[in-house]
Amino acid sequence: MSASTPQPDRSVRPADRRVSARIGAIAESATLAVDAKAKALKAAGRPVIGFGAGEPDFPTPDYIVEAAVEACRDPRNHRYTPAGGLPELKEAIAAKTLRDSGYAVDASQVLVTNGGKQAIYEAFAAILDPGDEVIVPAPYWTTYPESIQLAGGVPVEVVTDETTGYKVSVEQLEAARTENTKVVLFVSPSNPTGAVYTRAEAEAIGRWAVEHGLWVLTDEIYEHLVYGDAEFVSLPALLPELADKTVVVNGVAKTYAMTGWRVGWVIGPKDVVKAATNLQSHATSNVSNVAQRAALAAVAGDLSAVHEMRTAFDRRRRTIVRMLNEIDGVVCPEPEGAFYVYPSVKALLGKEIRGQRPQTSAELASLILDEVEVAVVPGEAFGTPGYLRLSYALGDADLAEGVGRIQKLLAEAR
Repeated sequence: MSASTPQPDRSVRPADRRVSARIGAIAESATLAVDAKAKALKAAGRPVIGFGAGEPDFPTPDYIVEAAVEACRDPRNHRYTPAGGLPELKEAIAAKTLRDSGYAVDASQVLVTNGGKQAIYEAFAAILDPGDEVIVPAPYWTTYPESIQLAGGVPVEVVTDETTGYKVSVEQLEAARTENTKVVLFVSPSNPTGAVYTRAEAEAIGRWAVEHGLWVLTDEIYEHLVYGDAEFVSLPALLPELADKTVVVNGVAKTYAMTGWRVGWVIGPKDVVKAATNLQSHATSNVSNVAQRAALAAVAGDLSAVHEMRTAFDRRRRTIVRMLNEIDGVVCPEPEGAFYVYPSVKALLGKEIRGQRPQTSAELASLILDEVEVAVVPGEAFGTPGYLRLSYALGDADLAEGVGRIQKLLAEAR
């Protein structure tokens, strides 16, 4: 399925159009909207448990916070710095990339951005022209199609489901490819499903992209959150011949519990990174120097903090999968990465629950929030109705209580 770039109504005088067609077509982030509603209800005294936001419940490690405190005291950080990022942070990101994924890059191939979302938008803006198509496997994170369309591109969705572990095949990608295809989006581990591609599967997709001269944008934000026998694989490290047409986006948010610090980055060919840096120089200029200094401490440090978080996430992963699969009508595959589950609730749609018959997963999510005060995100937000996304990046007690409430509610389905 393709979406087209919105066109303004030419029958209306330009001065009378209050919001541009391009910006007016952008949908609100569904995950942030659900999280905001849950927090508002909680602030009003309601015992809401939120599974909406992909945000670790752990505090940012102390040594990172201390680096920020020291940065505040240093007058160097009270001034403008290079738009593309502190040189020492770019060097550290290049070193971290080699350490963690085996991909050797130069600091000149790195752009430091205001979080992962800016990295994604600027990457697409740097490589897409109007009408260029981007193959987007679904379920997808809500921001990808919006960033593509804002950059003038056309997202082409390729739908997967639980029967394939939410992973797309080369055959599906080839069926979606047209003469206008420029980029394929590759995300492993995945948000919202937690799917992780095997080395062989990733290599097959990478070789297909090389064969057809396509670009790849790969989001590696969950690189350290894999479980069991699953393995994170970086495509440009796996296939060096792909590197000249690969853009990697990443950041500190998930690995170091730094969602609020807003530091991400783009890694890619020098000309693309230079173009994206030029864009950022006019859009936002440099990322906050204090946040950059904190990020420097994070990426230059060891991974002991993330190992502790991953252990907790793994425990919660097994608990939430077990509890959800105990509900009649719910099918929840076990995710191998990130910190989300993506259960199918298609068998529950149309059934009566407390006098209502939700026909869509959006209606079911609303019912769950209204009746038992648990916030989840419906599959409509990720391009695949009939599912719910729950983040298990919250405390063990809240997780058990929240899913327990859902179990009791859905047990009433008739």
